[in-house]
Amino acid sequence: MAVCETCGNDYYLAFEVHTVGGVHVFDSFECAINMLAPVCEHCGTKIIGHGAEISGRFYCSAHCARTADAAAGYELRDAVGAYPG
Repeated sequence: MAVCETCGNDYYLAFEVHTVGGVHVFDSFECAINMLAPVCEHCGTKIIGHGAEISGRFYCSAHCARTADAAAGYELRDAVGAYPG
């Protein structure tokens, strides 16, 4: 069995996540997200989806990117709920 790096649970169905920085062991996706997901530089939420990266800074959405840096985030658009055109 393997021990989860986030919560310490010793679980027979633990799994590995291979990243550029190494190999991590978790017992759930919740623990993996808690440790590995980047945090939005504007609102502080964990970025679970694609998010946006501008000048090496990560944001959960185009709205947060524009709010934090209007000039750099100007051309970004959120796709969910947006009308084409």
